[in-house]
Amino acid sequence: QVQLVESGGGLVQAGGSLRLSCAASGRTFSTVSVGWFRQGPGKEREFVAAITWGAGNTYYPDSVKGRFTISRDNAKNTVYLQMNSLKPEDTAIYYCAATFMTSSDFLKSPTTYKYWGQGTQVTVSS
Repeated sequence: QVQLVESGGGLVQAGGSLRLSCAASGRTFSTVSVGWFRQGPGKEREFVAAITWGAGNTYYPDSVKGRFTISRDNAKNTVYLQMNSLKPEDTAIYYCAATFMTSSDFLKSPTTYKYWGQGTQVTVSS
């Protein structure tokens, strides 16, 4: 069992930065891959980033590549999402999620993830 709690969201101007945190409980955290997803008003949940356990491979969609960075600190049971050069279209509720899978094809799909946090709001003003 893994429980996830996101934090770090807020209001920021376009071009600014935020760092989201995903704190996990459970002794299996070091053996799960963690992904970040976002959902804007009236939109489907969208893949933002993922990091595998073990090798720590990272994956991003083109929409955030070069601007967002995912990292993890297994000692702190925490995964971070550093978001730079934020745009108004990045406005959404951001969720972290955990899965025992590591394949990049599966990590981009929300249906792969078994455990989810409650989400944190990110609003980027123009």
